[in-house]
Amino acid sequence: MKKIISLNQDWIFCKEGVKEQVNLPHTWNGIDGQGGGDGGYFRGACTYTKILPRYEGKVFLEFKGANSVCSVLVNGKKAGRHEGGYSTFRFEITNLLTSPKNFLEVTVDNSDSKKIYPGFADFTFYGGLYRDVNLIYDVPETHFSLTDAGSKGVYVTAKTNGDVHVKALVSGFTSTVKVRYEVLDAEGKVVASAGDKQKLHVDSPILWNGLKNPYLYTLRATLSDNGKVIDETKIRFGFRDIKFDANEGCFLNGEYIKLKGVSRHQDREAIGNALTMNEHIEDLRLIKEMGANSIRLAHYQQSGDFYDLCDEMGMLIWAEIPVISRYQKKAQENAMNQLEELIKQNMHHPCIFTWGVQNEITITNENEALINGIRELNTYAKFLDPSRPTTQAQFTMCPVNSELNSITDILAYNHYFGWYMKTCDGLDEWLEKFHSANPELKMGISEYGAEGVLGYFNDNPSQGDYSEGYQAVFHEHYISSINKNKWIWGSYVWNMFDFGSAVRNEGGVKGRNNKGLVTFDRKQKKDSFWLYKAFWSDEKFVHLVGDRYPLRTVGEKEFKVYSNCGKVTLKVNGKQKTVTAEGIFVFPDMPVKEGENKITITAGDIKETLTLTGVSEYPEEYTMPEGSASMVRNWFVDKSDDSNPDCYSLDDKVGDLLQSEEILGMVKGAAGKLLKSPLMAVVKPFTLRQLLSLPIVNLDPDMVSMVEDYLGTVKKN
Repeated sequence: MKKIISLNQDWIFCKEGVKEQVNLPHTWNGIDGQGGGDGGYFRGACTYTKILPRYEGKVFLEFKGANSVCSVLVNGKKAGRHEGGYSTFRFEITNLLTSPKNFLEVTVDNSDSKKIYPGFADFTFYGGLYRDVNLIYDVPETHFSLTDAGSKGVYVTAKTNGDVHVKALVSGFTSTVKVRYEVLDAEGKVVASAGDKQKLHVDSPILWNGLKNPYLYTLRATLSDNGKVIDETKIRFGFRDIKFDANEGCFLNGEYIKLKGVSRHQDREAIGNALTMNEHIEDLRLIKEMGANSIRLAHYQQSGDFYDLCDEMGMLIWAEIPVISRYQKKAQENAMNQLEELIKQNMHHPCIFTWGVQNEITITNENEALINGIRELNTYAKFLDPSRPTTQAQFTMCPVNSELNSITDILAYNHYFGWYMKTCDGLDEWLEKFHSANPELKMGISEYGAEGVLGYFNDNPSQGDYSEGYQAVFHEHYISSINKNKWIWGSYVWNMFDFGSAVRNEGGVKGRNNKGLVTFDRKQKKDSFWLYKAFWSDEKFVHLVGDRYPLRTVGEKEFKVYSNCGKVTLKVNGKQKTVTAEGIFVFPDMPVKEGENKITITAGDIKETLTLTGVSEYPEEYTMPEGSASMVRNWFVDKSDDSNPDCYSLDDKVGDLLQSEEILGMVKGAAGKLLKSPLMAVVKPFTLRQLLSLPIVNLDPDMVSMVEDYLGTVKKN
């Protein structure tokens, strides 16, 4: 029988000639990939080495995740190479272990590549052996395959009528070997069994029913030779059915369910994506506390431990591959391989309800090659797993009549009306337009969010101010719009947690996307977290919006409380009001005096008391510092007073600059494709100064000055 041991301890890690001893999981971008350090965001090749003894039987190395190209040598000879940073893979090294002490060298490279996804995206591509590495030994000659796309070699599909379909790939099969399958219930009792048959039946199965009852069965597959068991594999699964209707939404096991979801990036502050089980558990605890019932695992295959936990908890999971932002024709083969790994490794998980084949792939262009590539991925996903629907997340500017929209079984769009473009009302207009034009499409919302930097707060939050307050106002509108449209089968907040994005420098924060409902370190729940808890959770609570900001200017002020209690009473300095509402409770004209102010919130048996301090002037520390880089703020301010009123400048918006025939003629040749891209609809509201200041542009300061001088010579239309 095969044995598995961990190889996580005592590696020698070498980066640019500097060696240190490390344990796994490990990444070299835990600091610089999040805006820290002076050397920039390192993307290149590093090595991990250690000594392996000789082992019995067949021997395999198992990597749970290495980003993004991993090459393995044993005693100087090639064991294998894997491309793709997010899946499990294995190499057999039996014949390479030639001595009592064997030198293992693993090279991991997270350099940019046009042949591997992702190539360009708004998150950090952390390098390293960031998940577990195991050694599997004493593997018999005949065994369930360990090299079929990183899977366990056994594939399970269960139907709600109790049928269990099993496929197994056996290496070294001989005529004396027998295969046997057994289904065990949650108590370990055998409820179905079969010999070589590929179909079993469980009478009156208990359904896996999301948060209500995430009931799991176990398939035990064994190989026997002359009556002796030589290999065994166990796989948990569940019986469940999910269907979608273009007008009625989503149904789990025949019962209507609104998928109330959040998106999750896997990384953490200071440790990147080198997570342990403790971090996975904490993330799920916070998501469940808020009341969500679904998670979009963006934008790549995540840890098998996390899928296991979601099975146990009852979370419904959107799983996807990192085909994102920019279609890379040379990477199509890699995309197909990553899709195969995702599905074969995880198709037994009842928590996974859909396979995602792309995210915002039209952000730079939409053409025939792109459409054919996504169609090929969709066809392959349906071939590998006909039991699940496929999906995709469209860029907000993807036309409602795009050919892409009819490729997958279900569909969703990423929208940021009220943050990057227009106002929040733009969402309602778009939803009405889309559903009217496509009444047959099964539509969800795959992303929506606004930046909320911890520490920024004001009485009158506004679009682009990066405050927690505006982030909450944004989400108030979105949750209302989503709830009133039953045909929207589900939605996913972007994002549950702040996450690393090395190219960002905005809102006074480097290397981070601040759209999380919870901070990067998971220690602070922003106001928006409590908003969703008010609408999604049954756990009774009250939360004063802005409760972590104790300084308030004096005068008659509006207070806001989030709660799921139905009726809330607020008392400020003796003045009391009671409001009946759903989720959001607003109390206008409450007195704030100079000095200490006592606040009491009461709802049923819940009573909370806070103290605020009244001040005469608004605290500067609650606002974004002047001069902070911002991708959004300059969209909503007028041009600089210093600009020449008769000529253009860096402070003109891109859309206005392109109204000039002279400027348009100058850039057409160099940027013709970009000008036709749907991305232009997002870029046009930026000032050119703001665009050129982004780290991703990285334009030489002298070149910026030349552009500025040139614009100063071009008269406005």
